[in-house]
Amino acid sequence: MDTESITVEKVERDTPRAEELLHFIETSSWEEAKDHLADMIRRWEFAGDEAVFAAVAGDRIVGMATFLMTDYYPLPDLFPWVSSIYVDEAYRCRRISGTLIEQANAYAKSRGYEKTYIPSSFFGLYEKYGYRYLRDIVNYGGDTDHLFVKEL
Repeated sequence: MDTESITVEKVERDTPRAEELLHFIETSSWEEAKDHLADMIRRWEFAGDEAVFAAVAGDRIVGMATFLMTDYYPLPDLFPWVSSIYVDEAYRCRRISGTLIEQANAYAKSRGYEKTYIPSSFFGLYEKYGYRYLRDIVNYGGDTDHLFVKEL
């Protein structure tokens, strides 16, 4: 088993790490979201407190998460969102998702937010990280997802 330590970095616009993150997304297996995420990174569609985090093993990005004020849901009164949580298959089952979520939540708390929301199509993962199911929500594509919330 690989014992590399994983660090989480906030990715800044127009940096080598942002370019690495774009490549990570473009070559990922996350077919449902990779085109949209790659476009967000190319255009750097993050404003104000919004942020992107990368999980790094050695010098290689192995995961990511975003911290957003709006997500793929018509719910302008709910924010902030911890979203786009993705870990490379070779690095799964090491709680990297949890590390990314913890970093995004620490960032949220440092900005004065008292809770964060995570959307998901399944149950069983985010509850491990202190989230509780709130309700079902419908995204802009018309699909139903589950909404989870965590008090910080």
